[in-house]
Amino acid sequence: MGNGKVKVGIIGSKFEADIHAASFQLMPEEAEVVAVASPTPGNAAELAGRYGIPRVFLDYREMLREPDIEMVTIAAPNALHRQMTCDAARAGKHVVCEKPFAMTLEEGDEMIDVCRAEGVLLMYAEELFFTPKYVKAKEMADQGAFGKVHLVKQSEKHFGPHGDWFWDVSKSGGGVWMDMGCHGIAFCYWFLGRPKIESVYCQMGTYVHGDKTIGEDEVIGIIEFAGGALGMVEDSWARRGGMDDRIEVFGDGGVTYGNLHMGNALPTYSESGYGYAVEKAPSTTGWSYPVFEELWNYGFPQEMRHFARCVRGKETPQATGEDGRVVLEALCAGYASAGLGSKVALPYRPKGLRRPIDGWKGAAAK
Repeated sequence: MGNGKVKVGIIGSKFEADIHAASFQLMPEEAEVVAVASPTPGNAAELAGRYGIPRVFLDYREMLREPDIEMVTIAAPNALHRQMTCDAARAGKHVVCEKPFAMTLEEGDEMIDVCRAEGVLLMYAEELFFTPKYVKAKEMADQGAFGKVHLVKQSEKHFGPHGDWFWDVSKSGGGVWMDMGCHGIAFCYWFLGRPKIESVYCQMGTYVHGDKTIGEDEVIGIIEFAGGALGMVEDSWARRGGMDDRIEVFGDGGVTYGNLHMGNALPTYSESGYGYAVEKAPSTTGWSYPVFEELWNYGFPQEMRHFARCVRGKETPQATGEDGRVVLEALCAGYASAGLGSKVALPYRPKGLRRPIDGWKGAAAK
């Protein structure tokens, strides 16, 4: 491939696409966004205006015909990931696909196969592999700080997503387990050194948002890994008070706790409120916890810089399509587990599922 900055096209224009655009600008030395595509008139233009992106498309396939674009990031609903990834690969573009990877394992396998056949990188956008605080915890673990680690916990909770499509399981594939359980599974897997996942057990339900989704809004998942360690994943779309994201690591020789936001938040009380505190925070009156350098603390700019460096051959991808597939298989097993009321062993190959949540809800999940 060429030299200089990697030229990037973003598919999508809302919350996650905005994070991608902002992240490339925060660490601009490796890549620049030259185009954005979104089917809703005005949305791509608005994002382009905010970040000075020169080219705007209503159809991503037109954007893929631009010869100078080398890498595409996909920030579109989950149901579109397979088609967009395959189209981008066939256009000779490297692909960064947002989590969760795909709707079914068959889709995921096709994405991996097509990218391999076309000779392009397929990278999986899991920012927790790049979150500075969590990277530090893993460094300490790898240096033996906690002895033999037997339990890793990851929890992410807020009151529900911004985009309407998340609530529609035909577009998202499921509720909070699909949306955020993917982070917890990936985190535990990565933290422990990518051991084989042996089983998944999930308890889930729709407790608060039954008026707008049949998807689960509260879930607890337990993952058994080869080598004897456990992962515990807790996710909620039903937690008031903004975003809460934390980890705990337990070994025979030590322990560490990481609260992603509180370590860099400013405990603040305001009678009148102010602009922006943190992702998913509903208001800033009373007590709030504004975070500085929010995207940096999540790891998004570091992640996008890494992917651009991979395109140039300067680094080896940390988060691949194969990682995305491992997580997707565990997600599918989690839904099946909730449906069965017992743990599900991996490998797990459901047949004929159109979306992961059907393993829990069955075909009744219209």
